[in-house]
Amino acid sequence: MTLETVSSWRSYGGTQGVYRHASSATGTDMVFSVFVPDHLTGAALPVVWYLSGLTCSHANFTEKGEYRDACRDLGLILVAPDTSPRGEGVPDDDSFDFGQGAGFYVDATQAPWSANFRMRSYVERELPEVVAANFPADMTRQGITGHSMGGHGALTIALRDPGRFRAVSAFAPIVSPMHCPWGEKALTGYLGPDRAAWRAYDACALIEDGARLPELLVDQGGGDAFLTEQLKPHLLQRACDDAGIALTLRMEPGYDHSYYFISTFMRDHLHWHAARLGGAQ
Repeated sequence: MTLETVSSWRSYGGTQGVYRHASSATGTDMVFSVFVPDHLTGAALPVVWYLSGLTCSHANFTEKGEYRDACRDLGLILVAPDTSPRGEGVPDDDSFDFGQGAGFYVDATQAPWSANFRMRSYVERELPEVVAANFPADMTRQGITGHSMGGHGALTIALRDPGRFRAVSAFAPIVSPMHCPWGEKALTGYLGPDRAAWRAYDACALIEDGARLPELLVDQGGGDAFLTEQLKPHLLQRACDDAGIALTLRMEPGYDHSYYFISTFMRDHLHWHAARLGGAQ
């Protein structure tokens, strides 16, 4: 597999790179970013995945996430994938909440989306293989987090494969896409009308169906305009309470849905991940 370096910078005592490769999962070129802090030769560093939200690419987090100083201090690699396939011939939609930039981390089954929109396979299987082959990553020590649609992705990916991740968190996640307008639109379009097929992509449904994680950290802005209609963190609280999952749900007064909110609490989340992943070995 050929990995092209799109850009590379020295930053906060490490290397911030952006990379491109041909994806067999999506049938397109995919771009992602990786921050690697300076480390001893031969060391293997734990990996934290960050999944971005609607309308975003890897660039939003890379440019606004304010994570590099914490990753340097904690010895963490940070990987930020794109949110969907892109490019000529890739289907799209005029609305912001469907199509390119809105892959919802699913493997689409409905035409025309099924040809390229296979973000579940890309994030769960293909990209980890790329990272393991090209970076000093200890794939036995992984954590995952994300924002909004990416928070949905982080929760569902971790719940489907709990053995892969030692730490899971989210910022303002869509906790139950089956019960909000964004999710109902996306899941109908990508998966079809059979709601039973949606349950694999709904954190609350996965928990109801028996999926378990030992603990979760979720930050939610109290001033988030999407809180009531789209995000509904009380549904996750109820599902975790019923399942005995230790959920730390922090309602942050006055914070909205933006990167001003995410960047404020990013260091907290990375410290939380590092405590469960350990440092470089």
